[in-house]
Amino acid sequence: MSLTTLTLGHLDSRQHEAAAAAVLRVLEAHEMEVAMVAANRETMIKHIAGGRIDLLATAWLPEIDAAWADPEHMEILGGVLYRPMLLWAVPADAALDGIGSIADLAGEKAAAIDRTIVLSRRLEAHGRRVMCEYALDAAGFTLNVVDNEVAYASAAAVLENATPAILPLWQPHALAHRGRMHVLDDPKLALGGRREAKLLLRRGLRDQIDGDLLDELEELTLGNPVVSALEYAMRNDGMTADEAAEAWQRGKLTPRA
Repeated sequence: MSLTTLTLGHLDSRQHEAAAAAVLRVLEAHEMEVAMVAANRETMIKHIAGGRIDLLATAWLPEIDAAWADPEHMEILGGVLYRPMLLWAVPADAALDGIGSIADLAGEKAAAIDRTIVLSRRLEAHGRRVMCEYALDAAGFTLNVVDNEVAYASAAAVLENATPAILPLWQPHALAHRGRMHVLDDPKLALGGRREAKLLLRRGLRDQIDGDLLDELEELTLGNPVVSALEYAMRNDGMTADEAAEAWQRGKLTPRA
């Protein structure tokens, strides 16, 4: 007999909640009864090890969530839902001619750029690596590490006002949805490459899931533009994650980035 109920886990961030909501739509279309569990990273690994998560949306592999994909507890299910990547960008409307890469920030053409780089705590280690690789401290740049929502508000204001400032962000991201950022090249690969966001299934459940549902989950692809659009709808249009996922499923969300 096929499984009819399962627990769907995700990190307690809008990006992960948005992706999980899209997965939830697929599960509910197959009449699955789903319990949602949101947790921080420390708690999520405990849930996984304790067998409390049946399906996880999503793990960022290979390195960020590698511990979650421990084959003793979980197996990777299907292909790539989207491709998370770190980026440093500037507002496209800030008229910063000659600034095409992070390396350019140390040159004279970057004189107008705000020397204080506001970024969230979860990006602090990455930010310090970029500062070191490109010797940006010598050019007068400093990091202002703040809580996630403060960093979001700061970045949103920078884009709204076309302020010449650096935007360190994960992609997908709600602020990427409207295509107002100019992403800087990273010739030294200080930010790392694109990761792969994948579903994880609790070990031993594969044979208990309906074959058609399993096939659909393994073939599911969202892409960065869709996740960005989902998060944008949640933050800016007042939608819940489920409402945003329904709008996407009905073709009412138009990805723009």
